[in-house]
Amino acid sequence: MNFFDELQASLQEAVDIKNGVKLPANVSRYDIADVKAIREQLNVSQSEMAKALGTSVDTIKSWELKRRNPTGLAAKVLATIQANPAFFLELSAH
Repeated sequence: MNFFDELQASLQEAVDIKNGVKLPANVSRYDIADVKAIREQLNVSQSEMAKALGTSVDTIKSWELKRRNPTGLAAKVLATIQANPAFFLELSAH
């Protein structure tokens, strides 16, 4: 099978999955942190949260407005803060 045939087969598989003809082989779902709720639970400003996470206030605003989603290490840190709010105090101390 050449590259074009593989690409065509892949696109056909995508169409079949979208139309419900075929089930996807693998589905990954991730919980997206509700940054505003976490921040309000901690009773801190966007500026304080940005400083503790080492990011900009604009990034915090984008996450809160759902224009962007935290990914990678930021998503893991937010999940940790949500599960253990005291962790935020440790972060903000550094």
